[in-house]
Amino acid sequence: MVTILPGDAVYTEFGHSAIRIADPVHQLDRLYNYGTFNFNEPFFVLKFTYGQLNYMLTTEPYGPALPFYKRVERPIIEQRLNLTAGQVQDLYAFLEVNARPENRTYRYDFLFDNCSTRVRDALESAVGPLVQFSGEPNPGKSFRRLLDPYVADRRLLDVGFDLGLGKPADQIASPREAMFLPDYLFEAFENAKIMTPDGPEPLVTKTDTLFWVDGYEATEATFPWPLVLTWGLLGVGAVWTVRQARVFARGPRDTDVGAWGDATLFGISGLAGLIICFLWFISEHQVTDQNWNLFWAWPTHLALTVAIVRNVRPQWIQGYTAVAAISTGLLAAGWFLWPQDLHNAIFPIALLLTLRLGWFAYRLSPEQSTIEQPPERSETVEASAPTP
Repeated sequence: MVTILPGDAVYTEFGHSAIRIADPVHQLDRLYNYGTFNFNEPFFVLKFTYGQLNYMLTTEPYGPALPFYKRVERPIIEQRLNLTAGQVQDLYAFLEVNARPENRTYRYDFLFDNCSTRVRDALESAVGPLVQFSGEPNPGKSFRRLLDPYVADRRLLDVGFDLGLGKPADQIASPREAMFLPDYLFEAFENAKIMTPDGPEPLVTKTDTLFWVDGYEATEATFPWPLVLTWGLLGVGAVWTVRQARVFARGPRDTDVGAWGDATLFGISGLAGLIICFLWFISEHQVTDQNWNLFWAWPTHLALTVAIVRNVRPQWIQGYTAVAAISTGLLAAGWFLWPQDLHNAIFPIALLLTLRLGWFAYRLSPEQSTIEQPPERSETVEASAPTP
């Protein structure tokens, strides 16, 4: 098995696994790659989001395949497997059948059916139950937490993952399920056994580092700017709300100055809710279901945004903002109690939404929206007595 460590491009963040079949007697040396996709496929992003993106198995001579990974400075590690000539032939035949045009495409699933799991499945299909995985490594982490180290240097991508993944992503991944990551598949092969006539033996007979990059390190965490940014936005929002409250208390009721800020806040949260609803109710992804982020990201906030931009106040706004403030406030109050692991950069946003929605509900309440007019001054004109 060949493991290529993570690279700089987004689609290389998690590494890659492939199978090499080498037979010097028959001058055969080929790489079988289940991670090939076509960027030029029509509606590529939409298909990926919808869960209908096809990947394919491709094969090429092993030697010419390596320069690409070297050029982009991705270390390459090879594990030689303890297989008999007959088992290698069975694996080769399985891969060749899979590489046929009518068989090579498969429906890609990031967590459950990808280039890494397909390598494991191919080996098991060829060798059968003779391969025994030991249950190590057993990370004891959820799918969400398994992904975190790989996006620690891409904070926006990290937030995006936590927004899009629902409660199923917080299930603890079994040792077998963790093999969707090439690093864990590599370690699983290192700890696996294969049954031979002489008893169980290590599946991997030798591990070679074919290419290494000086100074290469695992992904390092970068400055958590989304968290700092959202806390800063909460601070600005709190100061602005206090200012509006003071103006409101002095009598003037027109405190809509800066409404563009509210429109932006509600518009972005509404758009996020729309995407979450798409991933939950429409897409075919399983791990985007039951997303608790909908407690703060209401798609209907887009209607509130339109009302603010048009400077109209329909009757439903007061009740709507009150209910939305309560919902978002409850989410923030029980932040660490909910079954879904929500991103910590969203917590200040939930507080800010609670604050602004609550302010809207209060200001538009019947008791506060009635403007008291000052009493009109009566002017009495007294007739002057005629001067004699």
